[in-house]
Amino acid sequence: MTPLERLPAARQNGKLLPAAADNIAAFLGARLPDWAGAAIGELLAAEAWAELNDRFYRYLEFGTGGMRGRTIGAVPAKAEQGHLGAMGAPQHAAIGSNLMNDFTLVRAVIGLFRYTRTWQQARGMMDPPRFVIAHDMRYFSRHFCELAASTWTRLGGQAYIFDGPRPTPQLSFSVRWLKAQVGVVITASHNPSHDNGFKAYFDDGAQVVPPHDKGIVAEVNAVPLGEIGAFLEISLEGVTVLAWEADDAYLTVAAKAAIDPAVFRGPPLNVVFTNIHGTGAVHVMPLLLHAGCTVHEVREQLVFDPRFPTVKSPNPENAEALSLAVKLAESVGADVVLATDPDCDRMAAAVRNRAGGMELVTGNQIGALLADYRLRKYKELGWIPSEGSPHACIIKTFVTTRLQDAIGRAHGVKVINTLTGFKWIAAKLRGYEEQLRAKLGPDFDYDAAALDERAKLHQRNGSTFFVFGTEESYGYLPNDIVRDKDGNAGCLMFAEVCAWVKRRGLTVPEYLDEIFLQCGFYLEGVINLYYEGATGSAKIKRILETYRSAPPQAFGDVAVTKFQDFGRERILDADGEVIPPQDLYLVTLANGISFAARGSGTEPKMKFYLFAEEQVGSAAELPAIKLRVKAELDRLNRLIEADANQRAGA
Repeated sequence: MTPLERLPAARQNGKLLPAAADNIAAFLGARLPDWAGAAIGELLAAEAWAELNDRFYRYLEFGTGGMRGRTIGAVPAKAEQGHLGAMGAPQHAAIGSNLMNDFTLVRAVIGLFRYTRTWQQARGMMDPPRFVIAHDMRYFSRHFCELAASTWTRLGGQAYIFDGPRPTPQLSFSVRWLKAQVGVVITASHNPSHDNGFKAYFDDGAQVVPPHDKGIVAEVNAVPLGEIGAFLEISLEGVTVLAWEADDAYLTVAAKAAIDPAVFRGPPLNVVFTNIHGTGAVHVMPLLLHAGCTVHEVREQLVFDPRFPTVKSPNPENAEALSLAVKLAESVGADVVLATDPDCDRMAAAVRNRAGGMELVTGNQIGALLADYRLRKYKELGWIPSEGSPHACIIKTFVTTRLQDAIGRAHGVKVINTLTGFKWIAAKLRGYEEQLRAKLGPDFDYDAAALDERAKLHQRNGSTFFVFGTEESYGYLPNDIVRDKDGNAGCLMFAEVCAWVKRRGLTVPEYLDEIFLQCGFYLEGVINLYYEGATGSAKIKRILETYRSAPPQAFGDVAVTKFQDFGRERILDADGEVIPPQDLYLVTLANGISFAARGSGTEPKMKFYLFAEEQVGSAAELPAIKLRVKAELDRLNRLIEADANQRAGA
């Protein structure tokens, strides 16, 4: 029985989902390489129905971070594995419409090219569209990068690639630097080693947002599978490999993340850095050493390695990923540990406390420390008035600590809340840039203006000067030269805070307590519920749908007093602009604790973000307040998680 002959029976008896059966049939009929058909045949012969459903129940979709999925199946086929390469790399990325592989990548590149060309032509731009591609060190990352470049040039465009792995923020910068129309990073960020992804950027160096994302998706969906085969052989003829000037240009702007370099001239800051096998190894060390830090690398994690062999997960949000760095910090007496994720758009840290131990700092706390410090320094330097300005802002996501809202109020600047994903922060930056361009006319060169000049021009002309941007998941942005979160700049920014604190004779936790005494104590929590595959997707959908159709009324003895549905309500940001509709819910409880609920755009999980706060009368009260708030937050955490699992049917 041929693979195609097995499909009707499997569909009829419920072994295969209808969509999965349709997509398998389409792939088998598309004249793709022999190994691809053989792999599908293996899985059908083995009756690996759950695996086939997960691989084919849909086409890989764009989320808040673009397109991301498995490159290696949970049940790999022998035809895919072939001759294993370096570090255990399979010969082929796994077959499937819902996987990140040659077929979904080529389809995405064709759709992206066609959308970009139409967009150009509507503006009278006749030059071939420019496309910049960066990649991390994951399985197939270099292959996908070269395949994307090859496909683009065959379609008639100009493609630029780097000579090896580079971080996501460098791609964001390079799109503007090269005056390209689009860019892509091949990465799955901090996901498990079996994943990879395709993160798309537009001409402003920011991830795509409406209408571009929807337009690109429509073009991608219109590409027939039969068209893909002609692009599967890679040719790099006509592809430009970027030289050292690209790295120097990015390093120059990344160094501008330090507001007051003189801070580093005191006692040298002793830093331990780990790139957790990722692209942070390229730029973080030069930035820190040039600033004047003493830096110790975690050598076991320095090498590029798609297996991430020294950690359970390459996510610096997880304490375990920093364990080797913390151990080294203890042995060398370091002041701070800095860690970046595989594509170096996130940064995590641990700091030495007054008792002499190393203490992890959350993404929310790092963001709050950076926001307060940078506002203080900008006032000292005269970039913003000492009383603040309605034309200066920090931008954060709705699911990021409310402590930053309080910091903004204390400093007299505007705080903008956006949807989750740095693309929404970048969209605000584009709006501010366009406002200033409209005021100053077509001859004004925004990119040529120095940061201090931009600060004055924005405030003087009624636009908004961007002070700092952050999200709770360890993402930070110091200025609008780069338009995505930047782990390289994040390391330098936080090192500056640590050096400033050290000069004052304080510890970082003591500086955080100073902020609590001024603004109130704020504590956050997060619940991550993982639901894998087609069945997991259905569970996440049930949670989101039941939150809308039957909102929670209480958790234990604590009643719900307010429920906001971002998918149904018209909600405005601090600029008076409408927040795009999304399946995001904000829930406020009678005891003042609140939480947000949303499905992750990049991983198969449901996320809940918890927020608690309490005013502080004196330093003596703070320890007891911390314990009391944490106990209540932990109690509600358990109740919210239990309710979610019940809604999911788990």
